[in-house]
Amino acid sequence: MALDEVLLESAAERQAASLRFYGWSEPTLSLGYFQRFRDSRRHPPSRGCPVVRRQTGGGAILHDRELTYCLALPLAHPLAARATPLYLAVHEALKSALARLGIQSTLRAASQDPGTRGEPFLCFQRRMRGDVLLGTIKVCGSAQRRRRGAVLQHGSLLLAASPRAPELPGIAEQTGKDLDPGPLIECWGREICERLHLTPAVGKPTAVELANVRSLALEKYSAASWNRRR
Repeated sequence: MALDEVLLESAAERQAASLRFYGWSEPTLSLGYFQRFRDSRRHPPSRGCPVVRRQTGGGAILHDRELTYCLALPLAHPLAARATPLYLAVHEALKSALARLGIQSTLRAASQDPGTRGEPFLCFQRRMRGDVLLGTIKVCGSAQRRRRGAVLQHGSLLLAASPRAPELPGIAEQTGKDLDPGPLIECWGREICERLHLTPAVGKPTAVELANVRSLALEKYSAASWNRRR
């Protein structure tokens, strides 16, 4: 979470885009920015998991058997001005990547019936335009944060159900395929770059960025004042 925030700041300062994919070292519950910490008790299977609050909104995500992505763009980019076109571009890229791997998916249309009322606690039980679906099951959703001349979009792709969120089937349960994240990342990343007209280049955070990451991780994302702020 700290690195995602630093990439957002760097996109504004350097006017350069960043894209990264990552997993989690242990099952972790991330709360949306506006969710109440005490609501995590509404989900017994994830009790005992570490909890962190995201800087983006939306519902809680149980990060376990999934793939997280982060895209930071300067607001000068043509797709950064409004939320929906950027959501759709990244999710269309995923749809194409999955098709290359033999998995057919769809994007939820604006004309489909409204999602579950009452804002379910978990992100994957909510529905919005552009969600990536296998049949009627949501397997990928995203959220955004805008500030200081840049936009951050990150999201989660559910590869398989987690014992910490057994009610949420993933790609494995829907298709019988246990996807290797490596080829998926390569294909999805290439599709994103093509749609956003970005020139891919492998890079690493600078020493200053890493110092900022360490500071944010310690002082913000590990702190009760942030994670329990609501």
